[in-house]
Amino acid sequence: MKTLRRAQGAIEYLFMLAAALILIAVVLRVITTSLQEITTAVTDYTEYLREKLLQTL
Repeated sequence: MKTLRRAQGAIEYLFMLAAALILIAVVLRVITTSLQEITTAVTDYTEYLREKLLQTL
C-alpha cells in the first residue's frame, strides 16, 4: 500500500509539473506576441511622426 501511495504522489507531482510548464509556455507566448505588436506599433508611429515632421519643414 505504501508503494501505491508513493507512486500516486509521484504521478500527481508530474501532473502539477506538466501544468506549470504549460502555464509558463502560454505566458511566454502571450508576452512574445505582445512585444511584437508593441514593436510594430512603435515603428509605425515613429514613421508617421517622421513623415509629419518632414512635411512641416
